[in-house]
Amino acid sequence: MKGPVVIVIAVIAALVGYFAAGAINKPAEMKAAAPAAKKAEPAKASGGTLAAVKAKGVLSCGVSTGLPGFSAPDKSNKWSGLDVDVCRAVAAAVLGSADKVKFTPLTAKERFTALQSGEIDILSRNTTWTHTRDTSLGLNFAGVSYYDGQGFMVSTKLGVKSAKELSGAAVCIQAGTTTELNLADYFRFNNLKYKSVVFDTSDQSVKGFESGRCDVLTSDQSQLYALRTKLADPTKAVVLPEIISKEPLGPVVRQGDDQWFNIVKWTLNALINAEELGINAGNVASMKSSKNPSVQRVLGTASDMGKKLGLGNDWAANAIGQVGNYSEIFERNVGKGTPLNIARGVNALWSKGGIMYAPPIR
Repeated sequence: MKGPVVIVIAVIAALVGYFAAGAINKPAEMKAAAPAAKKAEPAKASGGTLAAVKAKGVLSCGVSTGLPGFSAPDKSNKWSGLDVDVCRAVAAAVLGSADKVKFTPLTAKERFTALQSGEIDILSRNTTWTHTRDTSLGLNFAGVSYYDGQGFMVSTKLGVKSAKELSGAAVCIQAGTTTELNLADYFRFNNLKYKSVVFDTSDQSVKGFESGRCDVLTSDQSQLYALRTKLADPTKAVVLPEIISKEPLGPVVRQGDDQWFNIVKWTLNALINAEELGINAGNVASMKSSKNPSVQRVLGTASDMGKKLGLGNDWAANAIGQVGNYSEIFERNVGKGTPLNIARGVNALWSKGGIMYAPPIR
């Protein structure tokens, strides 16, 4: 009996030793796995955008490669436009200066990768808010800075008055945009045929249109007005009346950083609310003595609206004072007094016949 008993005891001892070793090694295994788990958390990886921007002392903003009225550099490489001013307002709110912005020109195909990778802190580049982009790219749209819709520009010599007369046309289009799907949907639904002529940038597409490589140029209608200004003779092209899609354009940030998302979202809201409340770049100082509670909250003379964002309570006052309210930004860049000559239309305040509306700051 001694032999079997010894064997059984030896087996039991081995099992005890095995499990004991596992128990001893388990904490070490957990410690080894911990760094990988932390590395995979997008919220923590991107959760320090505000701190990173403050540490750099500059806001990195992704813009177009050059679209008049929205984001375009002048001869001295100074950027201007509606999208540019959104970034400048965020810089003023966060860093106290609208000039502390680094602009990175991006094509439509490059823009989302640049934001996802952390190359830029915010994308403000005539970008449409869609279901797919909002749910599958790891991005958040912080609101609508311009309500747009896709349209068509044709040469006046064609004598075309409606998009429904475009069957068989060659259509210049920019790759990596929502316009490709919208175009296909519209022509298929209306039993029209077309040929796509695809380009990487808007400049290339307008040159293709001007050289006769296509009969039609399609894009967001605001972009068509901007691109028409680049033609040697803008009077030789006309934008047709049809709008075939909804294109709500606005700034975009990475998902997983709610604080930064809130900062960008509420800075845009502050610009819109400022117009409604009659606060502008010229009267910010005097409006701080207003007895209107809504004005007081926006300008930081009452409540702690800035502190709730992790900013100073003068965040909105800085943005409005240095960049202007939404009306000032719109009119300066794309309004009636500019080459684009765009009426407010649906981008007018909700109280003035448009649909521009911002949640209250309270």
